[in-house]
Amino acid sequence: MADDLRVNSRLVIPAGELSERFSRSSGPGGQGVNTTDSRVELSFDVANSPSLRDDQRERLLRRLSGRLTGGVLTIAASEHRAQLANREAARERLVAALRDAMAPPPPPRRPTRPTRGSKERRIAAKKRRGDVKKGRRGRFDD
Repeated sequence: MADDLRVNSRLVIPAGELSERFSRSSGPGGQGVNTTDSRVELSFDVANSPSLRDDQRERLLRRLSGRLTGGVLTIAASEHRAQLANREAARERLVAALRDAMAPPPPPRRPTRPTRGSKERRIAAKKRRGDVKKGRRGRFDD
């Protein structure tokens, strides 16, 4: 499991920059529930990583600011009963989080105006609705 982590074509995180911690998972289990440390916490120091360029580091720190503790991103996985499966799940989640945070921002929205036809259809629909409501009123012809 101590392989390098490929985030995208330009970024590979060496295994030495990742740290794993194991603990007992909560929830139901069998006889081995009291002895197996199947929960995995995978940590990556974003603030001090030498494998990140400065622009990548700034973007990650800005976009992941709510999930970082002292510049370190920690992912916990405990949904599987096997430690190996939890290690793989944590690595996949870390890659997904880094990939999403490093994605370039979407292009800005170009403001557009409604077309003449759409304005006319909107006004006509409002008039029809008003006529329906007018037809529901009682007559005062007495």
